[in-house]
Order: sequence, then structure tokens, then C-alpha cells
Amino acid sequence: MDSPAAFAERVTADLVDASKDRHMYLVNDAARYTAAEAPRVRATDTDAYWHQLALREHHGLTDLRVLPGNVRYLRVTGFHWVQDETGTAYDDALRFLKDGDAIIIDLRDNGGGSHAAVRYLVSHFLDGDVPLLTFLSGSKPPEQSRTLEHLPAGRLMGKPLYVLINPRVASAGEEFAYHVQQLKLGELIGARTAGAANNNSLVPVAPCFVLSVSHGRPVHAVSQTNWEGVGIAPDVETPPEQALEVAKSRALKKLLATPGLAPEQRFEYAWAQTTVEAGLHPVSIAPQALKALAGRFGPNEVSWKDGVLWLRRGSRAPARLTPLTPEGLFAVDGYEVLRARLTGKALELLWSDTPEPTVFARG
Repeated sequence: MDSPAAFAERVTADLVDASKDRHMYLVNDAARYTAAEAPRVRATDTDAYWHQLALREHHGLTDLRVLPGNVRYLRVTGFHWVQDETGTAYDDALRFLKDGDAIIIDLRDNGGGSHAAVRYLVSHFLDGDVPLLTFLSGSKPPEQSRTLEHLPAGRLMGKPLYVLINPRVASAGEEFAYHVQQLKLGELIGARTAGAANNNSLVPVAPCFVLSVSHGRPVHAVSQTNWEGVGIAPDVETPPEQALEVAKSRALKKLLATPGLAPEQRFEYAWAQTTVEAGLHPVSIAPQALKALAGRFGPNEVSWKDGVLWLRRGSRAPARLTPLTPEGLFAVDGYEVLRARLTGKALELLWSDTPEPTVFARG
């Protein structure tokens, strides 16, 4: 006899095969079953299982970073929504993003969640009261969703926006990506998404199962359709594991093309762009050419060891040099703010906050 988990997998396979609907499935999960069975005071309350998951995953907002060039990054692993709690987490995250020069939102592997969370997030990139989706469900009157008027963190319109996607982005994760594409809010980068648009309900089935059943579908205000069965194609197709680097490159190129850039901003963006491009397109220099660059440069020494160059500055420990360009510009491992250029006759040390290099002659 099948175990409960194997039984659920077999039923799910049959449901998906018969319906072609990614929201038709059965899971074996005693905790979810118990939570789904428990009575709720209000229809809008989140059951205990999803409430706890949202808190443990910080409402799906799991990673915030300042990337070089002041590109701000947010990873959203799931669109959780807990009434009166999730919005506060989003407010903090969006205030962080608001101070960036460009924004990257990483949805890779985001399997979905709540429309309320998607609506809250996308509202920050649009004016208030903009139509988003109309939800159709049997004989019920259509329900229309529109962007929110009041947002404590304010709006983030006008900044370059890049959204990372892959085939495991589904449901509410796809909804956000679809809004970005249909409403022309930014670029989708990565690979086509799963294609799961229908609205579903979770039904407890004794003794330990939860059945997901589709009960309706969304219709987008722009396309007048949705992404069910077809997924969402990226604007820039790239292997998903490279999507972040590609997004950083495109963001920095966009920023560098901004009219009237101050020299210090241009220098900052160009510095960051060099690192990104070297990551996307690694530079290879012949060993003999590298070896010829070794030597003594004032108080600094460049040595050849184990097939790579090493830089010792004064009495500091040696740091590995990694080629950034074929012309002899190197990253100094462990020092993002420092680079070395070797011309054969001199060593130039370049700092990210100083446009002019410090030059040491060979000798």
C-alpha cells in the first residue's frame, strides 16, 4: 500500500494530467490539515499554519542588499499575507528600496501566495486606483482589484526596475511578474515561468490531507487574459542562475546613460559595471603574459605563484589578483574598493572613491 505522501503524489499527478491545471493538487501534511480545519473568527484571518510560516520567513521578504552602484536588491520567496502584519514588513523593505538608484526584485523559485501581498507590492510602482485584475468565479459577481491609494513608504515610480524569474515562479509570483510586463514597469530577466494563474481554495480532507481546487481565474486589465498554461516569457532570456548578474549589468548601463550624471556618480557606476562584466564574461590572460607582469613596485611586490599573480602591499598579507580586463586591470581579492593595473612598467593602485590612481614604477 502507498504511504500517505506517495498517495498524494499519485493523486496530484492524475489531477494535473487530467486538468492541465497547476493549482489542482493533493498534499499530505497533518499540520496544514489541522490548521485548515480550525475555525476562524473572521474570513480574512490567516490560519495558524500560514501565519507561522509567514512569521518564520519574514513574510517572504528574505534578503535585502545594497549592490555596487547603489542598486537595491530584494528577494521575495513567497507572497505571504497576514492581516495587519505583512504590510509593516513591506513598508520597511520598500523604504530600503526607495533609497536605491535602481531596483532588482528576485522572484526566482517563488511559488506564489496571496494576491493581497502582490497588490501591496505592485501598488508602489503605480499611481493609486489603477485596475489590475478582475477575478471571475462561477456565478459570483466579478471582483476587481485596483492599486492602493495610501502607501506608508510612498511610491517608487521612475527608478529602473528588474525582476528575476525562472520556471519555478508560479501563481502569485507570476502575477507580480505579469503586472511588471503588462504595465511596462520594468524588465523581466531569466526564463519562462510555470503557467499557474487560476485561483484556488484549500480543502482539508481527513485524516491528514489538503486538497487544492481551482475555483476561478483572473483577467488582467491590459491583456484581458492571464498566464494560465503558457507562463510568462522574460524580456531578457538568460539562464536563471545568471539572471542577477545580467540584471545588475543592465541596471548599471541604464544608470550610466542617465543625462547630466555627476562625474562621481559616473565613476561609481563604471567601477561597478567593470566588476559585473568580468563576472559575466571572465577574462583569460596567458600565463606567460601574467608572469611577465610580476616585479617590485616601490614598497609593493607582485609575485607569480600557483599560476596566478599576488599583490603584497608593504607588510600586508598577499592578496590574489583576478583579471578584470585584457588590458591589465585586476581585482584585488578581499578589497572591493581597490584595484590594480599592471602596465609592465608600473603598478597603478585605484580606489573606488578616488578617480586618480597612485602610480609606482617598476624597480
